[in-house]
Amino acid sequence: MALHQGHEENDRPLSVSPLSAAVDPIGAMQTAPARHRLAGLPVPPPVAYQLIHDELMLDGNAKLNLATFVTTSMDDYADRLMAECRDKNMIDKDEYPQTAELEKRCVAILADLWHAPDPAAAVGCSTTGSSEACMLAGMALKRRWMARNRERYEAGARPNLVMGVNVQVCWEKFCNFWEVEARLVPMEGERFHLGAEQAVAQCDENTIGVVGILGSTFDGCYEPIADICAALDDLQKRTGLDVPVHVDGASGGMVAPFLDPDLAWDFRLPRVASINTSGHKYGLVYPGVGWALWRDAEALPEELVFRVNYLGGEMPTFALNFSRPGSEVVAQYYTFLRLGREGYRAVQQACRTVAEYLAQKIEALGPFRLLTRGDQLPVFAFTTAEGVGFDVFDVSRRLRERGWQVPAYTFPEGREDLAVLRVVCRNGFTHDLADLLLDDLTRLLPELEAQPAPLKEFGIPARTAFHH
Repeated sequence: MALHQGHEENDRPLSVSPLSAAVDPIGAMQTAPARHRLAGLPVPPPVAYQLIHDELMLDGNAKLNLATFVTTSMDDYADRLMAECRDKNMIDKDEYPQTAELEKRCVAILADLWHAPDPAAAVGCSTTGSSEACMLAGMALKRRWMARNRERYEAGARPNLVMGVNVQVCWEKFCNFWEVEARLVPMEGERFHLGAEQAVAQCDENTIGVVGILGSTFDGCYEPIADICAALDDLQKRTGLDVPVHVDGASGGMVAPFLDPDLAWDFRLPRVASINTSGHKYGLVYPGVGWALWRDAEALPEELVFRVNYLGGEMPTFALNFSRPGSEVVAQYYTFLRLGREGYRAVQQACRTVAEYLAQKIEALGPFRLLTRGDQLPVFAFTTAEGVGFDVFDVSRRLRERGWQVPAYTFPEGREDLAVLRVVCRNGFTHDLADLLLDDLTRLLPELEAQPAPLKEFGIPARTAFHH
């Protein structure tokens, strides 16, 4: 029987070594189960494990993945707690009240970390990640705008959301799903993110909010949240328009409080209504957990809150997903408890130090030009210098031969002419690993420089890597 991709599945030998302790030598030579339909008979657990284990060896090495922001290692105690909690349903707060209590403590910790005026009055919830948290924040912005402009909305006014073109794709999805006009400010010259002037220019009576990004995925830079808020304050004085700000702190929300404590970007700015972060990025937890917080109950319309009774009290929740394991929330609380402020500061500083060191060394090689230097998020982007006979896609392709996953991609509207490489330095990416990357890049340069032109000019398509 022919299946998709042209594979024949009849009489395929079982791909487990005859010497495997899991099977007997003769049984190991029997026909393998189908891959794309349920087999007729069960497979012994050791055999099923070995079949899958062997295939997964083809995945990349997480330690060498410099494309992802997502945490790829935790300690044994975190692993143990997560294993103990993987059967607990996070939505079932009545059955698992202590897990719900740990979620509540995490919200309180973040409210305090982000300088909520009254941390006890701040509201928030865990999510599956920042993408869901952004959806929730966008929904709250839209509902608040609808409440203030009910007659105009019912008459056909279309709400809009202002943001830079460098936002994560989840914001475009939000606007598509919830019928909001996405006002994406393009890049221009060396401005790779939203500026205060550009934000205000896009606002009108139908604007539900402005999204500021504390750490762009394109180059790791912070957007000027305080300047954007000040410009919107001035807009309100001049026109009466009161436009709230949501801060997408998917990465920076767990970096800036520890490394840039004097930077005003959070609830210290009265115009900031809500903030999200990814616990599974620089929150140092395995995927997937995110957090959405609002300044106070007024910022989160009551009709969007689902309330659950637990421990004789009430637990508000506001999420798109229902059933999901409680393990990631427990792991987040464990990490908060274990590290504290000084522990987080030490981890994030180590990441930033490696990023700045690696950026400086790559710049010194000669054929590259830095766009950012890793001094905000521990992330930096660089491109090839003028006159070089290879491009960033060639570099990415060659580094992958050594196992390094360094994404190459083209910038969005306004700078489609600019293609870059980006390096994300996470916990576990050490100076030693950075030096190994430098050694490999240095070793490859003579071969790359011997190219007469980028390989795409010889018909080899440029491979754009995943970079969110």
